[in-house]
Amino acid sequence: MSVKPLQTESLRVGYKIKGQEPRTVASGLDLELVPGEFVCLLGPNGVGKSTLIRSLSGMQAALGGSIHISGTDVSSMSPKEKARSVSVVLTDSLPVGMFDGYSVVALGRHPHTSWTGGLGAEDKERISWVLEAVGAGHLAHRQISELSDGERQKIMIARALAQETQIMLLDEPTAFLDLPRRVELMRTLRDLARREGLCILLSTHDLDLALRSADKLWLLASDGTLKTGMPEQLALEGEIAATFASGEVDWDPEQGAFRMHRNACAKVYVGGTGAERVWTCRALSRIGYEVVDNEEESKLSIQVIENCWRVSFEGENFECRSLSELVERLLGSNV
Repeated sequence: MSVKPLQTESLRVGYKIKGQEPRTVASGLDLELVPGEFVCLLGPNGVGKSTLIRSLSGMQAALGGSIHISGTDVSSMSPKEKARSVSVVLTDSLPVGMFDGYSVVALGRHPHTSWTGGLGAEDKERISWVLEAVGAGHLAHRQISELSDGERQKIMIARALAQETQIMLLDEPTAFLDLPRRVELMRTLRDLARREGLCILLSTHDLDLALRSADKLWLLASDGTLKTGMPEQLALEGEIAATFASGEVDWDPEQGAFRMHRNACAKVYVGGTGAERVWTCRALSRIGYEVVDNEEESKLSIQVIENCWRVSFEGENFECRSLSELVERLLGSNV
């Protein structure tokens, strides 16, 4: 049997509170990370995603069970052994002070350097490679204090790569990034996992991006249970809906997204094709209509044809020349 880079058995994670019993956030976890897979850890706020990340890295002691890295129990590994096996990027670990990008990334070579800390040719080659690998070569000589959040995250990921570990654990690396930077970062990490045979686990609240990017999801629920699997399979099995169950939103398995609960003011049938129909349906749902598939179920019918919205309601017909005009007419009517 091959040795997994990271594997847990009956793992129980949580944290200790002085003078009280330890607080368990998840238990009975039998998990593994596979080389080349990009895994996203998802769950509601406060369920313990950060606690799990810290425990898997050996930064925080587990409350029970075991964590093995390349066959070795993480609790028996020295700090240097952990640093050579697992690299970690935490949201609260962004550097401050008078460092440039190159100096921060060079810190990742510490587990491999001699006691003097000097960088050899191999170290410098690795640093140059990781900077280019994450698209941060142009940031090498800029001060960290001058960089944007997205640029600093690139430097921190480059530092983690400089450690030359097979396992990378990242806690909410996209938390403070705008949408284009989040997409770019997720794509970079996914590509690195596949190209370099890395095990990458990333916690995130961005369900849509995780569904589009991850090879596998870990869904951590409020009751401390964790489900794993391919994103599409977990969606079809209802596990995503169950993990994020709420009185405010419903999971739409066809759209692959959540939608807010609304008391529909009326049913509407929307005919047509393409992007105009899709966004028309979204706008109607947003203002309180229930879009139905059968025209006979609704007295209100809208046909979307080449930038024209033809509306029919109980014998009354009118046309709108834009989606905004349609919405304004419906909001101002008794339809």
